[in-house]
Amino acid sequence: MAHQTGIRAIPDLKEVFVKAHNGNVRLIKVSIENERLVLGKQKKPSGSWHHDYQTMVVSELQENQPTYLLFRLDSRNALGYEWLFISWSPENSPTRQKMLYAATRATIKQEFGVGHIKDEVFGTTMDDVTYEGYSKHLRARAMPGPLTAAEEELQKIRLNEQSQMDGQADKRQLTLQGVALPLNDPAKDALRRLSEREVTYVQMSIDMAAERIILAKAETIDVAVLPQHVPSDVARYHFFLFRHRHQGQPTESLVFIYSMPGSKCSIRERMLYSSCKSSLLSFAEKSIGLSIARKKDVELEEPSASVGRWCMLKIPRCLSPRVIAGILEQITNPCLNHLHSNVRPGSLAQ
Repeated sequence: MAHQTGIRAIPDLKEVFVKAHNGNVRLIKVSIENERLVLGKQKKPSGSWHHDYQTMVVSELQENQPTYLLFRLDSRNALGYEWLFISWSPENSPTRQKMLYAATRATIKQEFGVGHIKDEVFGTTMDDVTYEGYSKHLRARAMPGPLTAAEEELQKIRLNEQSQMDGQADKRQLTLQGVALPLNDPAKDALRRLSEREVTYVQMSIDMAAERIILAKAETIDVAVLPQHVPSDVARYHFFLFRHRHQGQPTESLVFIYSMPGSKCSIRERMLYSSCKSSLLSFAEKSIGLSIARKKDVELEEPSASVGRWCMLKIPRCLSPRVIAGILEQITNPCLNHLHSNVRPGSLAQ
């Protein structure tokens, strides 16, 4: 993921972001210190979002210091509670600070999870961010008309962010597109266990009747047996922690695989799996905090009757990142010949 300023959230702040999505936090204040995003303060809800906005937001802002506020609303989407992102950049703050905070806006939204952010407010004066100011913003958005100075500035920033995001697969969207099905609790828990390295493999499926993503299995496996866990007759999502060595040092890369068994799946099933992939990845990366090094779509052909089993590939002991990408591209292929672990072209289509 590219960052406009190179500024990243410290681990403690990332942990706060993940825990905040459970609904126990109303407000998170984030500042930039020593070229890092750090936690300024967090507050728990004490009433409705209307009440808490009036008592919490303005009191956390300083007249000459930019900051970010993430304020939890009471509404929900498929990923959980929705949030308001407030970018505070007062007119009399130092120009360098204003530029730094403006350039880091996209980063903090990505770190927190863009799928959780319902609305944004850009404030240069207190009137922009008071409860009355936000209410005015909501009315103006519902009824198109002349933009305020702050809204014009926010529009410019959004356009600039969008131009910077073009061409980057994990930043193409400011909001999730496609279908966002909810995950059941076992599926969420499995991703958390994966993030804590309690398991190395998580497989998920879509419950077509209930229209939700559910856990199929979560366990610790070796790369050699990974192909055996890819069904040849049903679609699946796979998260696999690939442990290997680079320059003599043990390392690991998290891989996401979306497998589809070609003509064996109905059109509805194919469309639903394809449409839900982005929202699932967003939840895994932004809400759970997983860092996915490789994402792979594979379509399985009818397996050869003469083979009837998966190929066990030999994995080199020491792999560079480039070699890793090549190996990971192969480990999902059925082996249809026996010469030097070669895989028949076309057995899996990306």
